[in-house]
Amino acid sequence: MGVKKQINRINITLRLPVMGLTKQYLRYVASAVFGVIGSQKANISYVTLRGGEKGRYVAVAACEHVFIWDIRKAEKILILQGQKHEVTFLCPSPDGVHIAVGYEDGAVRIFSLLNGESNVSFNGHKTAVTVIHYDALGARLVTGSKDTDVIVWDVINECGLYRLRGHKDIITQALFLKDKNLLVTSSKDSFVKWWDLDTQHCFKTIVGHRSEVWGMVLLNQENRLLTGSADSELRAWDISYLQEEKSEGEPKVKKGKTLLDDDDDEENDQEVDESLEERILSCKKAGSILREARDRVVSLTTDRKARIIACHGTDSVLELFTVLSEEEVQKKMTKKLKKAKKKAAKAQDDTGEETEEPVVERTLKDEIIRLTNIKASAKIRWVECLSCAGGELKVALLLQNNTIETYSLKTLDKTPTANKTARLTLGGHRTDVRTLAFSSDNLAVLSASGDTVKVWNRSTLQVIRTMACEYALCSLFVPGDRQIILGTKSGTLQIFELASGNLLETVDAHSGALWSLCLAPDQRGIVTGSADKTVKFWEFELIKDQGTGQKKLTVKHTRTLQLEEDVLCVKFSPDHRLLAVSLLDCTVKVFYTDTLKFFLSLYGHKLPVLCLDISHDNTIIATGSADRNVKIWGLDFGDCHRSMFAHDDSVMFLQFVPKTHLFFTAGKDKKIKQWDADKFEHIQTLEGHHREVWCLAISPNGDHLVSSSHDKSLRLWERTREPIILEEEREMEREAEFEESMAKGDVPVVPGETQGEAAPAGKKTVETVKAAERIMEALELYKEEARKMEEHKYACEREGKELPPPKPNPILVAFGNVTPSRYVLDVIKKVRSSELEVSLLVLPFPYVPELLTLFNSFIQQGLEVELVCRCLFFLLK
Repeated sequence: MGVKKQINRINITLRLPVMGLTKQYLRYVASAVFGVIGSQKANISYVTLRGGEKGRYVAVAACEHVFIWDIRKAEKILILQGQKHEVTFLCPSPDGVHIAVGYEDGAVRIFSLLNGESNVSFNGHKTAVTVIHYDALGARLVTGSKDTDVIVWDVINECGLYRLRGHKDIITQALFLKDKNLLVTSSKDSFVKWWDLDTQHCFKTIVGHRSEVWGMVLLNQENRLLTGSADSELRAWDISYLQEEKSEGEPKVKKGKTLLDDDDDEENDQEVDESLEERILSCKKAGSILREARDRVVSLTTDRKARIIACHGTDSVLELFTVLSEEEVQKKMTKKLKKAKKKAAKAQDDTGEETEEPVVERTLKDEIIRLTNIKASAKIRWVECLSCAGGELKVALLLQNNTIETYSLKTLDKTPTANKTARLTLGGHRTDVRTLAFSSDNLAVLSASGDTVKVWNRSTLQVIRTMACEYALCSLFVPGDRQIILGTKSGTLQIFELASGNLLETVDAHSGALWSLCLAPDQRGIVTGSADKTVKFWEFELIKDQGTGQKKLTVKHTRTLQLEEDVLCVKFSPDHRLLAVSLLDCTVKVFYTDTLKFFLSLYGHKLPVLCLDISHDNTIIATGSADRNVKIWGLDFGDCHRSMFAHDDSVMFLQFVPKTHLFFTAGKDKKIKQWDADKFEHIQTLEGHHREVWCLAISPNGDHLVSSSHDKSLRLWERTREPIILEEEREMEREAEFEESMAKGDVPVVPGETQGEAAPAGKKTVETVKAAERIMEALELYKEEARKMEEHKYACEREGKELPPPKPNPILVAFGNVTPSRYVLDVIKKVRSSELEVSLLVLPFPYVPELLTLFNSFIQQGLEVELVCRCLFFLLK
């Protein structure tokens, strides 16, 4: 009897959790990013891979990842995985083994190009990193950001050195000088600042620009600075480095204030704090070079040896200049002088009068001469140059339409012309993808944009077919997956055959944009809805081709439904009984398919319904609108079951997961969300896109999801076997929000203290707070163990004999029976080098004396002296 009772009890306990999980939701996770060749946000950079030749590989950002492309084979060699923020800057190390990557949230991570892993990360900026540069040895890194700070990092010790404040706008360039411990930075605040890194202060500001300084390069062994601004002038400044101050007692020769040699009064600039600045260097305007473009400089760069300057504006022309060496300039001047002498002699012969010796002025135009222009196929966003053997120059361009182009030119030719060596376009669209579709076997994905339609293999993410088309708005695979049909902005239907990649036919279906296509449930035809206020029904037909005698697919127009408003979306109910049509007047009208008689009007959205779908059992219809709401209606009476605020911007796309009442929505707020139409619950949010999400497609078996966005990327998401528990999901969201707000907490303001130019490099992040908590926990454990030992000692004294020692804390046992003080040291050792200072700064004061006494004992025992001293000096400071 007792056994039976026990079995029953076990059954009940086994059944209980199942009652709680009556409806199981499965998690969808990000699987891959594809369709993006190079994101606009970050620059392009040549990299060398182990054993690879120079100029064969380029690194570009691809949303949050970095792709390394092999230009010759046009394939991806390596992906440097990001987390969730977009990449904003790339800079390879001088030895070519590492690459530093800056992100939108201000983080910098250093990846190894050998294995693609990142072990070092720096957190100091509040917002996007806008520039990164290594020094000549690759031991230090300077980063500039949108938060107007410049931070210098120690790469070897993996920690921040200092933060330099002084600019008032986004930092556009920051360069170390090779032989001197100086840094020069430029910003959109129109200033160029010189910093002395020994004393960490700005000793000179160049104020000769009227507008933003967008780019800056050092030339002639760092004796000249060239800056690009918002006009067509590239301004040059001569830098002369002055010797150290004379020894005491010698008379000082006071120099006159230097005026910049420029006729324009506004650009004349008197030096500030001359005595200090004169000790290090002086800067004098040396003239300017005129670009052909009239707009702002977008990027300005040189090759490694600073012999070639590349510069472009917001258009598609790259201008190349060459910097002549001193010998070449001298040769040129001698020729000029000869010419002038000849001319003078001729004039003397003609007039018979004595003329004075001719003098030839040396100008900037004699030193920097125009090499050639390169016309790219679209607007240029970033450029990178690489000088190779034999005077060959390789140029890599990242264009604004998701393309990389490379050119090669011989700089030693009399008139060098650039030859295009490669163009990477296959792996992505030039414009945004507006429509996606899955084939019926879940294996192929169709994506169509403003000029091309591509078919991808879902498992390998390789392009199978690329076909030129008109501006596509909607698409589907014809049953059998051998043909595809596109609806276009001009109102035509385009039918393509996949086997040959040919356009079979273009049908003039409507006189306005064809916004929506839907396959009939009997698979014999389609319905189209357009901005010309009509819905048209079409049947598939096979006709004989006059030329080849082969049968080919076409569509035959059978019926038309005329409406009062533009049609935005059409959908058949799966039983073919009803047709739902969303109109520009914010309503959805439902008609009987056979008679086209009016059945229901779904009224309630404040702005037009952009997307809708009907569930597999014909019972509910879900509508998504530009008013950011999703409404769920019953299809029997047209009653609204629930209205849900779904996205922070227009809902662009909505689709049910096949054979369920779960549906996905895509919004202009960059998010994709999954909902339950029975319980009206938000299940999960898929975050990953960095711009508006235009559309998505769910595979017929519901295992995969593909989405497309304005960030040019296509993303594949897949269904896992992991169940989602909604309460846990909400709890995780709240935790993430809290962590984010915790890291945003600003440094407390101390009254009477003004912020200096130099400050510590680190910043408070979730990681530093967690590290501080770990140190506090270790100290608590140490205190507890010390108390236990003290009590044990007293007990032994009282008893007058040695008692068994108290049990050590399980944590200490787990770490191999370490002593409590050693455990504290291990915890500190495990804190990332770049986060150590900030973690110590966050510690509450009562813990600090405890730490200091421990540090004292560590140093006496000779444990980790370097690390302990670093912490000690920081705490004492």
